[in-house]
Amino acid sequence: MVTAAVLPIKTYARAKHRLSEAVGVPDRRALAEAMVGDVLAALPAISGLERVIAVTAEPLAAAAARDAGAEIVHDPHEAGQSAAALLGIRAALESGAERVLLVPGDCPALDPDEISGLLAHQGRAGVVIVPDRHGAGTNALLLSPPDVIEPSFGPGSFARHAARAHAAGTRVRVAEVRSLGLDVDTPDDLRALHEALAARPGAAPRTRELLTRMLPAAAPAG
Repeated sequence: MVTAAVLPIKTYARAKHRLSEAVGVPDRRALAEAMVGDVLAALPAISGLERVIAVTAEPLAAAAARDAGAEIVHDPHEAGQSAAALLGIRAALESGAERVLLVPGDCPALDPDEISGLLAHQGRAGVVIVPDRHGAGTNALLLSPPDVIEPSFGPGSFARHAARAHAAGTRVRVAEVRSLGLDVDTPDDLRALHEALAARPGAAPRTRELLTRMLPAAAPAG
C-alpha cells in the first residue's frame, strides 16, 4: 500500500502563540524550527512510508524539507492545520497514494519504530485516530483512502474525527502512540517533552538542546 506522510508546517513567526505568556518570540520561532527539523529527520526512518509531503509557506521549513527528501506543497493562505492537511491530501492523491498519515510538526519525540508498527498493524483501517496526551485532541490521523474524511483539527478534534468516520460509514480505531502524544502547546507540554527526551538519548537533538536552555524561562511563575 502506497503511504504518504503529510506534514503541515506554519510559518515560524506564527507558530506556538499559546506559549506566548511564557516563551518569547525568538525562542518560539527557534522551538518551531527545531521541532520541525527533528520530525523531518525522523520520518525517513519509518518503515512502510513511501513519501513525505510538507505543506508550508515558511521558506526555512521548505528548505529543510527539501534537504530531507520531502515534496513541498506551498500553503498560500495559511488557513490552519486542517486546510494545510487538505492541500497535502490532494497532492498525495494526485501522486497515487492509497493512504496518508497526517503528522504534526510539534511532535519531535516521534519514534520511527512506533510509527512503523502503526502502519504495519492498522492496514486499511479507514480512520485511525492518535489522540493527544489529554485525550481530547488529535495528534495524528491515518486515513485510508486519503480522502475518507476531511480532517478537522483543533480543540475537541478527537470527537469530531470519530463522528466524521462514523458518518462516512468507515471503521474507526484509536491508537495510543506515546511518542506522538507529546505535542507542545503549553509550558507543561514543554516539561513533559523534555522529560520524555531525557529517557531517549539521541532522540530529537535539536529540540533537546533548545529545551535544555529555555526550560527555566518556560516555567510558570510561582
